[in-house]
Amino acid sequence: MQVKIKKLNQAVNIPKYKTKGAAGFDLPSAEEVIIAPGESVGISTGLAFEIPEGYELQVRPRSGVSFKTKLRFSNTVGTVDYDYRGEVKIAFDNFYRSTSNMVNKLNLLDGTSIETNELYEEGTYLISLNDRIAQGVIKVVQQAEFVEVEELSDTERGTGGFGSTGV
Repeated sequence: MQVKIKKLNQAVNIPKYKTKGAAGFDLPSAEEVIIAPGESVGISTGLAFEIPEGYELQVRPRSGVSFKTKLRFSNTVGTVDYDYRGEVKIAFDNFYRSTSNMVNKLNLLDGTSIETNELYEEGTYLISLNDRIAQGVIKVVQQAEFVEVEELSDTERGTGGFGSTGV
């Protein structure tokens, strides 16, 4: 399958799969962004996609970023519909617990940090141009036909909701 990509920022890398068996490809940051504890930001990828009809681009967290940092997606999975032609952006929240301590370092996505000449609140992250901030997965989309009914069929679970099947 071919997916057309338009670079909106010529400095960004075109996504690629890192291994032969990878389901997801890395999405880059198109800008340098500093994210303080408690802050939420939208980060540009500098890319727009032409997804084939009948497919979607799912934007997901990278496990390494989630494991090594306190940065989390504002929404668990983002969907880019086939008919959207605008820039893909990634929404991040910095969940580092604020201590109000000021330090001369910035945390990086790989779990390390760098020293700076400026003071930042402890737990502040630096995202640099072309850092791999998310992953994309192309998935088939099937639209449902919704049919209103008076009753739904019975199941063993029934209407049991959160926690009804145990821990």
